[in-house]
Amino acid sequence: MGRLLLLILIIAAIYLLWKAFAPTSLGGAPRPQQRPMIKGPDDDEDFLWKIEKERFKKRREEEWRREQEKRDNQDS
Repeated sequence: MGRLLLLILIIAAIYLLWKAFAPTSLGGAPRPQQRPMIKGPDDDEDFLWKIEKERFKKRREEEWRREQEKRDNQDS
């Protein structure tokens, strides 16, 4: 009786492992493809990076203009 119970448990374990890790190409239902999550502009890393880069360029341009004005004022 104990051996029969052990055999049933082993078969059940093999069956469950097969169901959990079996490839889907053997007749299993294919998994539905998930839609890519739509991100708002405040979540998009590329968008935020472009904004930061533009701000940095504007700051550098303003600094350059101020430096030019200082040099022009000193030369006069």
